[in-house]
Amino acid sequence: MEYTLNIEIKIPRNQVVEKFNNEENMKHWQKGFVSMEHISGTKGKTGAISKLIYKMGKREIEMIETITLLDLPESFHLTFDAKNVYNIQENYFEELSNGNTKWISKNEFKFSGFMKLMGFLMPGAFKKQSYTYMEDFKAFAEEGKSVLDN
Repeated sequence: MEYTLNIEIKIPRNQVVEKFNNEENMKHWQKGFVSMEHISGTKGKTGAISKLIYKMGKREIEMIETITLLDLPESFHLTFDAKNVYNIQENYFEELSNGNTKWISKNEFKFSGFMKLMGFLMPGAFKKQSYTYMEDFKAFAEEGKSVLDN
């Protein structure tokens, strides 16, 4: 399953990238984010591998994040490997003529096991979750709103 989403953020690209690339900010725009633990590679650089933990309802989800391309301020590509779900994500940040930033997120999901059925029956749920993260990042970047305040 593949899809592309985009959102306009009303601050300059350098500020967007600075906020996006700061792991301390993740808790403010990724609802359910619990922790991030660096595993290998140079932290924050291409090839770095980290373990992420999220709480979704009563379940705790663990995934391995790998930075596959770090070419800021233009792009930041990652993979996420969780039980029965593999996500390839390409993020692009475009400077707009009005001084704002367009964040484009290309996602590809590969499923196995039970998640194959979920991906088939509920493809919109993955797209909706991705866009919710984008909207929450926009609110955090523009207004300092945190999902922790909800």
